Amino acid sequence: MAVKIHKGTAVSTLSLTPLIDVIFLLLIFFLVATRFAEEDREIDVPLPDASEAMPLTIAPKELFINIDQDGRFLVNGQTLEADELEEVLVRAATNNPVNQAVIIRSHKRAAVEYTVTAINLCKRAGIRDYMMNTTGEGG
Repeated sequence: MAVKIHKGTAVSTLSLTPLIDVIFLLLIFFLVATRFAEEDREIDVPLPDASEAMPLTIAPKELFINIDQDGRFLVNGQTLEADELEEVLVRAATNNPVNQAVIIRSHKRAAVEYTVTAINLCKRAGIRDYMMNTTGEGG
């Protein structure tokens, strides 16, 4: 005696087109979001060497201050004066008062005066978590 197996009709009516559309939209979203997060790290600033440099283990919400050789402050791709930089830092400290991190990336030929100015502006804005970024090669 043959056993008849009745297949359900739910599988035959399932349309995969909306699911594929959602996956493509999520893929595009994450590709675009990743691109914007890496934009600040792509500014070409030669960094000084530090033999004790350690990589970050946790990616906090950080604000990058890039200082070029002429002492110009670059934040989010915009060149800022010291007073404009202070406004950006105050706004960042207001939006994230507990753990706002600032990474100062200074050109290795820039005068120390500009780095000290950036540190003083961080202190004035109430940001205590600031650090200088260097390369890891010792020299």
